[in-house]
Amino acid sequence: MSQRLMKWDGHTHTKFCKHGHPDELHLYLDRAIEQGFTRYSVTEHPPLPDRWVDDEVLMAELAMEASELPAYIDYVLEHKKRYEGRLDVRLGLELDYLDGAVSFTRDFLAPWLPQLEDLIVSVHYLPGKGGMRCIDYKPSDFETNLLAYYGTMERVVDEYYNHVERAIQFAAGLPGDRRIGHINLIEKFRHVLPAMDEAQIRERLTRILPMLAKTGVGLDINAAGLRVATCGKVYVPDWFLLQALEAGVPCVFGSDAHKSEHAGAGWDIVSQAAAGAR
Repeated sequence: MSQRLMKWDGHTHTKFCKHGHPDELHLYLDRAIEQGFTRYSVTEHPPLPDRWVDDEVLMAELAMEASELPAYIDYVLEHKKRYEGRLDVRLGLELDYLDGAVSFTRDFLAPWLPQLEDLIVSVHYLPGKGGMRCIDYKPSDFETNLLAYYGTMERVVDEYYNHVERAIQFAAGLPGDRRIGHINLIEKFRHVLPAMDEAQIRERLTRILPMLAKTGVGLDINAAGLRVATCGKVYVPDWFLLQALEAGVPCVFGSDAHKSEHAGAGWDIVSQAAAGAR
């Protein structure tokens, strides 16, 4: 028997996000309560290694500084206490899968693990021209520094899912609730880049499903793609959501809110898709 989606926004951001919005957390939480959510996970981007990408402007926008992490933790815990009894606020992080540098993540994470309730592991970076490149920065950067580097979209897609598989293996070694973030983020610019092979994507996702079921790593049913003009859909295909639910993979809706008005956005579409599994 398949599981049902809890009304839980499990992927959200805060004013600590350098590419987000200065809205205070209470604005996100109040909006979640108004929409009937019972649980809300705050999952900010933690620090990255110095010069992880070779672009100073972009680097400054990607994640909080290491010095800000304690303040972020305190900020969320303060709101967790303030909203007790009204909304289950959970402290989390959206970790990047850092191929070749997972020790960096393990080292900074270790002191905070006892307090963290939710961990999302996402693939935002692939090797490309000049080093690591951000797959969801902008279409022109993708074409110049990834597509030209790999030669074909098929090769980029394969490398992306290779990294997703490694990210799942990394997540499997973490404690508590852990999920793979926006598993089809590679499709963010699908309307303006050369077409991706749907059969290839389906084959790779089908291969990934048993990994999720075996490891207990959950799935972030990320609705942010609905707000992106170059994408226009949830970052988890409906068929994959249904198969994951049937397989007992923990599935958690995520608005990926970067401003308070995004909190809960996309829930209706995701919950309707999930209803097909009942």
